[in-house]
Amino acid sequence: MGETVRTLAYGAWPSPIDAAMTAAHDGHPEHVGFVGDEVWWTEPRPAEGGRRTLVRRHVDGREESLLPAPWNVRSRVIEYGGHPWAALEGDTGPLVVFVNFADQRLYRCEPGGEPRPLTPVSPVGGGLRWAEPLPVPERGEVWCVLEEFTGDGPADVRRVLAAVPLDGSAAEDRGAVRELTDARHRFVTGPKLSPDGRRAAWLAWDHPRMPWDGTELLLADIAPDGTLRGARVVAGGPGESIAQADWTRDGRLLHASDRTGWWNLYLDGQPLCPREEEFGGALWKLGSRWFTPLESGLIAVVHGRGSTALGVLDPETGEVVDAAGPWTEFAPTLAAHGERVVAVGASPRSAYEVVELDARTGRARVVGAEHDDAVDPAYYPEPQIRTFTGPDGRDIHAHIYPPHHPGCVAPGDELPPYVVWAHGGPTGRAPLVLDLEIAYFTSRGIGVAEVNYGGSTGYGRPYRERLREQWGVVDVEDCAAVALALADEGTADRGRLAVRGGSAGGWTAAASLTTTDVYACGTIKYPILDLAGWGTGETHDFESRYLEGLIGPLDEVPARYAERSPAAHADDLTVPFLLLQGLDDVICPPVQCERFLARLEGRRVPHAYLAFAGEGHGFRRAETMVRALEAELSLYAQVFRLDPPGVSTLELAE
Repeated sequence: MGETVRTLAYGAWPSPIDAAMTAAHDGHPEHVGFVGDEVWWTEPRPAEGGRRTLVRRHVDGREESLLPAPWNVRSRVIEYGGHPWAALEGDTGPLVVFVNFADQRLYRCEPGGEPRPLTPVSPVGGGLRWAEPLPVPERGEVWCVLEEFTGDGPADVRRVLAAVPLDGSAAEDRGAVRELTDARHRFVTGPKLSPDGRRAAWLAWDHPRMPWDGTELLLADIAPDGTLRGARVVAGGPGESIAQADWTRDGRLLHASDRTGWWNLYLDGQPLCPREEEFGGALWKLGSRWFTPLESGLIAVVHGRGSTALGVLDPETGEVVDAAGPWTEFAPTLAAHGERVVAVGASPRSAYEVVELDARTGRARVVGAEHDDAVDPAYYPEPQIRTFTGPDGRDIHAHIYPPHHPGCVAPGDELPPYVVWAHGGPTGRAPLVLDLEIAYFTSRGIGVAEVNYGGSTGYGRPYRERLREQWGVVDVEDCAAVALALADEGTADRGRLAVRGGSAGGWTAAASLTTTDVYACGTIKYPILDLAGWGTGETHDFESRYLEGLIGPLDEVPARYAERSPAAHADDLTVPFLLLQGLDDVICPPVQCERFLARLEGRRVPHAYLAFAGEGHGFRRAETMVRALEAELSLYAQVFRLDPPGVSTLELAE
């Protein structure tokens, strides 16, 4: 006999997916690489203060965590970081070079030994930071991106390519670090060396552009003394984004450019596989890789429109053959060794795992961080990929996750509550993957709608450009259009709609609550709330001019900065909300939340503000994630009059 299906109100379904389980499975493997025949990657440890460790997969399949707590392999360059490690095969085992999060120094380490610093500490501002280490053993150096603070302000910073001696002679001596470029460009990515070691290629861009607006591909000759000479621009410009560059085995330069409106691949400037889909993406982290050349001349690619697949491109024919497997999404991290390709893939029924593809056979298999069902997959939501019609008839892409429980249904006359999720960025995208945070809600009878509003990546440059000077308008309209469409078609309860988001999604959530009457409540996480403050020194350098594209130049449209800011419309906020903030956040600092709450004083709007010491932009500690998720569920329970079992009540102040 099968289990009896119970009829219970939405929100009252008992779920085995609790907040602790959700937190334990937060984060995913990143930054894959080969060290000889071995596959290595970084992996989160939410229960160990949210640090990231380096994992080594031995040839026999054994996995080993290389660095014990508190070592944390993570770079803070541009605050979002970049590829934080590299390794060389040595006679006695691999030599590992990595960035440690706490002090941002570069370290070297041999298996079984203690890490030893390669770079000094600087007392100035945010210090010295490193990303994309590239060992150059013939010179006894590791080449990297260096971010150096020259003062205490977030914009007092310079970035260059630099060579660090592997012998440790620069550990206490900044003068022993050899700079490879001058600081003429505000932002640079790590160098890629040609197979003959005679040329280096890298990307650069400058304020006010973001890397998805316009970047340049630079090429320089490497002189016998190891200096870079004759740097020249070979592709890109103010209106063209080069997302990545690399060398083929025979010394030709490969890059991804969106000059046609889609990030496509070019080999020595010639289009390889012109398609209306993306072979690149938004460069939020230095060292992101959407393609990697193979020894055979083939190219492994992460590509797609909306979601992404892992494939192998034949440059002779322009054909792409995708890896067979259940994965519907691949992260922008790739590495190759011979005809072996390693990537990180996920699906609606599996979290991100390390996947190895044999480019000769097209066969792929999981080799690391293998997805483990922490709960019966019958509780996983079943997403629907949908396209809605927004204002002016424009398309809006979304993933709809209806309430789902193997043992519960709601009374026939009841419509479910829905929470609209606005992703961060805003130049980003909600991937179609298993997220236990979504399952936490759907398994209790609360639907989730992830909206890839205008401005999202994955749908071509014109779709991204919809947000140009329209942030706080198009994103808000698109989320509202999806929410109301779900209500109009009888999928969601019009009176029980909520909105939630973090970072730029926190802005969209706050703007939605202050400028529309669509939602009954909302959850605002580490948000931007006040544009004038954020755009004039309250955030970090990388995004300090981002608003010029999203809103317009401050000196030309100052009124628009005030008019769009949720902080300016705090008086119009009438519905309950939850505000979540990390006290160490330098991207969206706590002062934004404090100013917003001050403007609400005396307005008698029920709300809660939870601020977490030791958390930055995006929560990483298990205990923080548990508290935040349970508080969010309690908010919806109180506003939507739900009765979720075993949830402590969040105190809402007025």
